[in-house]
Amino acid sequence: MNGRVVAALLIGLLAVVQAQLWLGRGSVGDVAQMRQKLDDQKTRNTEAQHANERLAAEVRDLQEGLEMVEEKARAELGMVRPNEILVQIAK
Repeated sequence: MNGRVVAALLIGLLAVVQAQLWLGRGSVGDVAQMRQKLDDQKTRNTEAQHANERLAAEVRDLQEGLEMVEEKARAELGMVRPNEILVQIAK
């Protein structure tokens, strides 16, 4: 009889562990959802890192000289030097 109690107890514990695995906190579904969220966050982090690197490079260019400022003024504001003619080609 003692062996039956031990076997029933072990089966009960196994059932509890299986229930936690499939239904409880940290279940298979939760882990898959968390992995998807983690992958999404890694993608956003990578995109943000690339944007930060581009901005840092632009800041360095602006700090190093006026060439970038002149290029931006020409491209974005259409500014020209004295005795210079601006020609725009429509795309």
